[in-house]
Amino acid sequence: MLLAATLLGWPLMVAAQSAVVTAPALPESPQNQFKELFAAVQGSRLFSDSKTFPDAVPIAAPALILQRYRQQKPRTPAALRRFVIENFTLPAEVGASATAAERLPIAAHIDALWDQLTRDNAPAPVFSSLLPLPRPYVVPGGRFRELYYWDSYFTMLGLDDSGRHERVADMVENFAALIDAYGHIPNGTRSYYLGRSQPPFFFAMVGLLSRGDPAAAYVRYLPELQREYAFWMQGAESARRGTAHRRIVVLPDGAVLNRYWDDSDQPRDESYWEDTELARHSGRDARHLYRDIRAAAESGWDFSSRWFADSRHRATIDTTEIIPVDLNSLLFGLEDAIRMGCERAGNAACAEDFAHRAAARGLAIDRHLWDAGAGVYFDYLWTSGRRIPRLSAAMLYPLFVGVASKAQATRVSNIVSLKLLKPGGLVTTTTVTGQQWDAPNGWAPLQWIAISGLRRYNQQPLAEVLACRWIVNVNQVYLQGGKLLEKYDVVTTGRTGGGGEYPAQDGFGWTNGVTRRLLTLYPAAVTYSSADLCPRS
Repeated sequence: MLLAATLLGWPLMVAAQSAVVTAPALPESPQNQFKELFAAVQGSRLFSDSKTFPDAVPIAAPALILQRYRQQKPRTPAALRRFVIENFTLPAEVGASATAAERLPIAAHIDALWDQLTRDNAPAPVFSSLLPLPRPYVVPGGRFRELYYWDSYFTMLGLDDSGRHERVADMVENFAALIDAYGHIPNGTRSYYLGRSQPPFFFAMVGLLSRGDPAAAYVRYLPELQREYAFWMQGAESARRGTAHRRIVVLPDGAVLNRYWDDSDQPRDESYWEDTELARHSGRDARHLYRDIRAAAESGWDFSSRWFADSRHRATIDTTEIIPVDLNSLLFGLEDAIRMGCERAGNAACAEDFAHRAAARGLAIDRHLWDAGAGVYFDYLWTSGRRIPRLSAAMLYPLFVGVASKAQATRVSNIVSLKLLKPGGLVTTTTVTGQQWDAPNGWAPLQWIAISGLRRYNQQPLAEVLACRWIVNVNQVYLQGGKLLEKYDVVTTGRTGGGGEYPAQDGFGWTNGVTRRLLTLYPAAVTYSSADLCPRS
């Protein structure tokens, strides 16, 4: 009966079990609060980083400041800047993080960085875009001054290995509080991020609290896990075949899979100028374009050829038409975690329900995202019913969550070794576009997804060589400049990655976390001066 066990037509038992209610009213973003003032500031490029103004703290109620603006009508950039300075407290300029005065061993340097990146749980300033949190937390670093969703799972890996277990627990509590407050975990803890989430790693974070027995942690956070699931699956019980609603897509065969989405079709507050400029030159309907841009931001891969219809240019972005392999793998992981939590809670009906849901998703992933001829997982263009034949590191997510068969994992491993393994680690895609989530860049989270997935399927030699090359690359850059960076060039080692809407950031949460975990698993790698000394796969 499993072939018929799609989500379509099933009662959404999670709604009853987790007391899902109407979504709460969300705080307004600065763009919606300040209207033409916001557009004027961002459109005039008063600040080189478009994130600066949305992060500024108003010194009075937004409605009052907007009234002042309409009365004063500052018409020149200088007058506008004076108005902003008089009415807002600007965030501190983002400078480079302090370079290590002496080159501690990289693990010791990472251990010392956690305090620099930790923020307390002081109340958010009145009228600020910052969302309050109950516990201290770790930020990525640089311009990223707040808590971010998927970044934090990879940061927490390192916190755990650095012995900062209380901070891991704090972070889980913060994310549970966000689900309880807003019905989902936003992209980051700013009001302008509330329209979207990010790859759903909450279940994996919860699992870190009880690594030997994750069900013990899942049962504790079962209401939040179920509520997050309901957020991602909203509309699944009533959507028709061949249609989509928010984050769900019902395919013609009745399978329900997910896509990235954002509830807003405006330019992003934090990239307002970039988005409006792209829309102005794209020739596309602006609101459709903005939605696809925001959906790509929910994916965390902003931006990548994965989302471009022509695989080259951001103006062709079509994220909402794509069913991504990474998102659906993570939702399989979430369904399985809820199953385990329900079993531990003694709720047999819930456990059976989510076992069916995970099985149905696994079958749909096999049917629509697995390409037997190529031996890889591809994203799926649901609007035309075809796979998108572009290689990317996302193909390793089914291994990370255990939805792949042993034979599929072996074939994926072969393609990774042939196409994605580079001198400095795993390359994000095989396409060079100038976007930061494309070649030649490698990112810490994707290294961990790959290594963890390969280890799960006993592909130990490839996992070891990948980990070794990444560690050597990161350590080379650290020895040269005393810093850990947001992203790296993995084709030409010893260099920071390029591309993106902002300069490369240092700090850096997820690089610290993944590298610290890999140093625990593969301690010898840090002694190598060159990737040539790493084992061969």
